[in-house]
Amino acid sequence: MDHKYYSKILVVFGEDVGFGGVFRCTSGLRDRYGKDRVFNTPLCEQGIIGFGIGLAVAGTTAIAEIQFADYMFPAFDQLVNEAAKYRYRSGNLFDCGKLTVRTPCSAVGHGALYHSQSPESFYAHSPGLKIVIPRGAHKAKGLLLSCIRDPNPCIFFEPKMMYRLAVDDVPDDDYEFPLGKADVLIKGRDITLIGWGTQVHVLLEVAEIANKDFGISCEVIDLVTILPWDKQTVANSVKKTGRVIVSHEAPLTGGFGAEIAASIQEECFLYLESPIRRVTGYDTPFPHVFEQFYLPNKWKCLQAVKELVNY
Repeated sequence: MDHKYYSKILVVFGEDVGFGGVFRCTSGLRDRYGKDRVFNTPLCEQGIIGFGIGLAVAGTTAIAEIQFADYMFPAFDQLVNEAAKYRYRSGNLFDCGKLTVRTPCSAVGHGALYHSQSPESFYAHSPGLKIVIPRGAHKAKGLLLSCIRDPNPCIFFEPKMMYRLAVDDVPDDDYEFPLGKADVLIKGRDITLIGWGTQVHVLLEVAEIANKDFGISCEVIDLVTILPWDKQTVANSVKKTGRVIVSHEAPLTGGFGAEIAASIQEECFLYLESPIRRVTGYDTPFPHVFEQFYLPNKWKCLQAVKELVNY
């Protein structure tokens, strides 16, 4: 490998990315940029991330794809003990900030226990990583470019359901969205609904039904980034509405909704009109035949909205 060559370029690698990947996200890239920049790896997640760290430390902009977020656990040590700590343990002399890890996450409709997990909270416990979950294609492009250019290693979770459902007008030109900044998608006065990824679309539908059928005005926030997350936007909203629901597909216990709820309790306690509610997946492995009962769908969220408004 020519070090000088690879220190100036961007490479994409992972299982089957040279063929376009399972979800066709890298289709055509190898034909366009060549097999030296877009290439397949062995089926070894720890090796993929370790290789990516090495490339990034050497100066290459490395984009590693893990085929499913569920498969990233074998690389947990590389991510939390190597990538996340590289800058800190070297006293800021070295870093692997040119590493971005892309991986499909969350429910897909038929993924069952090994292809449907939402593991963002595992990695949120590791200072040194940035964690991003877009809600659609337009947001994904700007956030991915921000991750690639950020001086810290980033994990970019891509909700699988959105690959086929999200339709956006995506500009051809270069643009970025800031990491650590939430989006207020709907302004409201009665209750705040917080989610990320696929769940944002569920909450948007809940807000529409709540307003139309019950006259309840919901403020909907897309958290966008899990680490860092936008505490100020969340606090400002909750202080206004006095009620809040945090909803995510991951299990209840230890889910990132608990961190948000704790922060809201500290910052907004005297403003709350009802308890903070989490509407999430259950504390079980992700089921196959019972997927529709496991997911925090619009009816579960709507019921929570009505209960909190009438508390």
